[in-house]
Formats: sequence, structure tokens, C-alpha cells
Amino acid sequence: MKLYNTQSRELEHFEPQNKTVRLYVCGITPYDTTHLGHAATYCAFDVLIRFLEYRGATVNYAQNVTDIDDDTIREAPKRGTNWKDLGNYWTAHFMRDMIALNVRPPNHYPRATETIAEIIEFDKALIEKGCAYESGGSVYFHVNAYEKFGQLSHIPREEMLAIANERGNFPDDPKKRAPLDFVLWQAQAPGEPAWDSPWGPGRPGWHIECSAMNYKTFGPTIDIHGGGADLVFPHHECEIAQTVNFTGEDYFAKIWMHAAMVGYEGEKMSKSLGNLVMVSDLLKTYTPDAIRLFLAKHHYRFPWEFVHAELDASRAQCTQLTQAAQAMGGDGNAMDFQYAREHFENALDNDLDSPRAAAVLCEFAASLLEHADARRDVRDAQTWFRRAASILGLRLDTFGPEAHVREGWERHLNRFPTE
Repeated sequence: MKLYNTQSRELEHFEPQNKTVRLYVCGITPYDTTHLGHAATYCAFDVLIRFLEYRGATVNYAQNVTDIDDDTIREAPKRGTNWKDLGNYWTAHFMRDMIALNVRPPNHYPRATETIAEIIEFDKALIEKGCAYESGGSVYFHVNAYEKFGQLSHIPREEMLAIANERGNFPDDPKKRAPLDFVLWQAQAPGEPAWDSPWGPGRPGWHIECSAMNYKTFGPTIDIHGGGADLVFPHHECEIAQTVNFTGEDYFAKIWMHAAMVGYEGEKMSKSLGNLVMVSDLLKTYTPDAIRLFLAKHHYRFPWEFVHAELDASRAQCTQLTQAAQAMGGDGNAMDFQYAREHFENALDNDLDSPRAAAVLCEFAASLLEHADARRDVRDAQTWFRRAASILGLRLDTFGPEAHVREGWERHLNRFPTE
């Protein structure tokens, strides 16, 4: 299998360190989910997991929830609640959307507030190693102390600050040594939640949360780290800097995979622009299969624009897929499906080319119906057809999500009470 590595900017043969693939995907910041951009990201990684399992691998998957963050703290009072209840509510909402879309649950679903002790130890070690410093009750990573900063994003150092400032950096913070330095521990501001630390009460910075949750779950290195393309810089760049300086390893993740942004009405889909297309709204009109097929028809790595007509077309195609799964053949010669299986597998082996895989599946459905009409034996072909469809998350004529999808998410859901 070849996967595009953001860090090397090349397609690379993916070779896990052992039979179990360790995968970490950055999760939601729980306020206003789940829009179609979220769904595109997590459905893409769902296809990856399902295909790896189809190929015989075991996947140990972690997805986090950033339950303490500037955004959740800022949004909570606007909605007449507190940051914790806001986070629990929207995390539960997200999980129910994932269940509806038949998205596999992660094996591990850590939340940042469960990892405070590990974050503090991370920060202490980075200070001891000379990569971080305490100032005014906060702790910062000193970017100039790490020469390889920029190895993931490949952004020239002189261009980094403007981008970081758009994504949560505060360049004029008087406690910093340099404007690009990023916070590892943030001293408590009036009215904000806080935890005790060697530097006084405060809360973790955004980037260190994922490094600590990753390390707590998997140790120093992983096979694949994923997330949205908007996380390449500064979030994932900062994760590398923190983690490799903490562990002493040469690398953090072997492969960095990033899902492209989804646009709508000419802009990136985002809350600030007010152009969100919510999954829960789409599910009122479209089946989960229609949404999953629609998403699979867009390559995870290339930006695309949401168009209702394309979703309507996917709905019609799902009807034909279901008919093909149900078609009654006869006792004639068995239908050959090896060519379709080869093309389907080759597509997903090539950087998870789900659009081509979906096209193969739709073409095969039409052929399967023709063979059934000709009274040929299509039973073995249908068995493979259902298996292939399941890799794209489709249920066809089976009611509801897979049992282990529902059960797995509900186990996580119990940790996020909404009352």
C-alpha cells in the first residue's frame, strides 16, 4: 500500500512497525459538530482502517477530544453553560453522528482533561532539556531551540508567524522570548478553569495535549498520524517538535496523512463564515449510505466543494447498489468478480483512492444486475460485493450501523454525560 506522506511530500510504501498499526487522528474541539468537513475527515480514516483490516492488519486506533481549549471556554458563556457541559453535549452529538454514518469507533478516546498529569511531566522534561522555559506562570516551547522546526509543513520560517497568528498564536504575549514560541502551559486567567502545576494554576496549551495523549496511549512513536489539512501548521508541526525532543527519537510518526478541506458557496466550510452543512441536517433527507458514497467519491487529499446535486446522484447510485446486493441469479455459470476485486484493491492501495474504488463498485453493480438477469450464479460475486461495499462504510440492505460500531461508540459515550 502506498500513502502520501505530508512530511516527505511523496507517496511512500506503508510498512507498519509490526502487525498492529498504531493510528492517531486528531479529534474534535467540541462546540458545534458535526459538519460535512468533519465527516469527510473521519470517514476517510474509517475507509483506511477498514481496508487495512481487509488486508489482514490489526489497527489500534486513537482519536482524542480537545475538551479544554480557548474555543470551548469562549463559547460556553455565550450559550449559558460551562465549558465542561458544552464539551460533553457536543462530543455526544458527534458520536451519535458517527454511529449514524457507520464510522468505526476508536479503540482509545482520550480527553485532554484526563491527561493533565502527563502534560505536566511533558512540560517539565522539555524545560530540563532546554527546549522550553517558564515565564510568568506559563511555559513556552522555544522554537529557535529546535533547528528542524518546519520539517512537516515546509513553510519558510519568515512566513510562519502570519499563519500561526491566524490559528491561535498571540505574538505580542510579553512573557514570550520570541513571537513564534508556543504555549505548553497557560497561566490561569480570571474566571478560567485551572489545574495545579509547578508553575502555578493554569491549563495546557493546545499542541501539548495531543503529544501527551499520544504518548500515553502508544509510547514514543506511531505508524500514522492523521487529521485535517488545517492542522499541518502549527498544530502538527508543534506536536513533532514537542514529542521528538521529549522522547529523543528521530521521528514521531512514520506517515503523516491529512484530509483536505471541504468548501461550500466558494469558501472553506467553517463556523466563522456561517456556511456549515451539518450531518444531522443531511440525515433528515439522505440515507447514511448516500452520504458515505458521496464522501468516498472525493479523494481525501484534494479539496472539494459541496454540491447538493452530487449527493442526489449518490443517493440514486445507492439504490442500484442495493438492488445488486439483492438480485436473484440462477444456476448458470458463476459470475467472475476477480477483475473487479483487483481493480478495487489496487485503487485503495494507491493512496486510498476511494473515488476510483467507488466507481469500480458502481460499475460492478451494473454488471452484477446484468448477470443476474441472464440467470447466472451471482452468489459468490455478491459476497465479495458486500465485503467491498463495507470497506466504504456502506450497509446496503442491512438496517442500521454495524453492531460493533454502535457498541463501541456507546462505550465512549458513557464517559460524556449530558445531564
